[in-house]
Amino acid sequence: MTDPQRTFDAVVVGLGGIGSAAAYRLAATPGRRVLGLDQFQLGHDRGASQDVSRITRLSYHRREYVELAIRAQAAWSEVEAASGERIVTLTGGLDLAPEDAAESIDDYATAMTGAGVPFEWLDAVDVARRWPQWRLDPGARAIFQANGGIADPERGNAAHQRLARASGATLLEHTPVTAIRDHGGELEIVTADGQAFSAGAAVLAADAWTNQLLAPLGHALPLRVTREQVTWFAPADPVAYGPEQFPAWIWLDQPSFYGVPTWRGPGPKVGEDVGGRPTTADGRDFETDPDYLARVERFLAQRLPGVGPAARTKTCLYTVTPDRDFVIDRVPGHPGVIVALGAAHAYKFAALFGVLLADLALDGSRGATQTELGLFAIDRPALTGATTNLAPGA
Repeated sequence: MTDPQRTFDAVVVGLGGIGSAAAYRLAATPGRRVLGLDQFQLGHDRGASQDVSRITRLSYHRREYVELAIRAQAAWSEVEAASGERIVTLTGGLDLAPEDAAESIDDYATAMTGAGVPFEWLDAVDVARRWPQWRLDPGARAIFQANGGIADPERGNAAHQRLARASGATLLEHTPVTAIRDHGGELEIVTADGQAFSAGAAVLAADAWTNQLLAPLGHALPLRVTREQVTWFAPADPVAYGPEQFPAWIWLDQPSFYGVPTWRGPGPKVGEDVGGRPTTADGRDFETDPDYLARVERFLAQRLPGVGPAARTKTCLYTVTPDRDFVIDRVPGHPGVIVALGAAHAYKFAALFGVLLADLALDGSRGATQTELGLFAIDRPALTGATTNLAPGA
């Protein structure tokens, strides 16, 4: 006989940025029983999304992403209103491309134009006039979009978790999931301490640990896990890099760098996109990679010489698909199991992903468009053999 205390409409595995959002939106559906499980404590920094700042932006290289980003900012506004927590701070966003850049800045302009998003073209002189912190070569070009800025994961994750619990969800930390078994549509979620929960749907938001749960279901994904790092700097003039004076930015080249203004701590934060070494979810270390830091410092010495010395470095994990697109889809042959993978650039979308995942898990419908269904499908060509180039996705 099924134990009603261990039976839920949906179970969320992993309570980082995406999982916490999914737990809230699932629990907010009237009459639904929701369980969220995390193998570590809530707010841990062993994964991808715990920090005080991530870039939010409407500028993207494809129109589908621009339109998704518009909806995501609206979803964050809903979470802010429900929680009373300020999560998103708009500083403007600056995409910069040197002459002959590896990444086409024109693709960003085309995508935003198609989605009806206003922006400004700037040359090196324009950038230097507005933000004299930058040192650009004469052939450089830039796009400024006013709706870029900072999303605060520490606040956003905690807000989603509070809202989930207030809506009736049960969130358990220090509860690793060791197996998901599909008994003809009824799922059994087994934990390391011997507990077994039953559910009609399971949302896997496990990021670097995703394949540990997917492989026994016969659908491991071609994921690459790297150990990345970001560094905060200590400028002589901190005000010049504050959110009122300095935008979030991305350098569209290879290597690609990105940064956010000073926010809740030392000076501006800068990192290299996909600059880390391969690792595993459980085998990574937390030490500063001196070669990685040296590349960032060389870039800053040339382009932002006023940022000052490194003050603090923090590591995180990237879990990327071959095409750098997300995965939001049901597992073939196991329709109750839903994978949510952010491909290391999803925090800005997390609030919206919660909505999409709740629709997919509970109603069998989807709040995404048919285009997005194909774009983020688990069986798309990039995940079954073909690959494409990675695009900067900070």
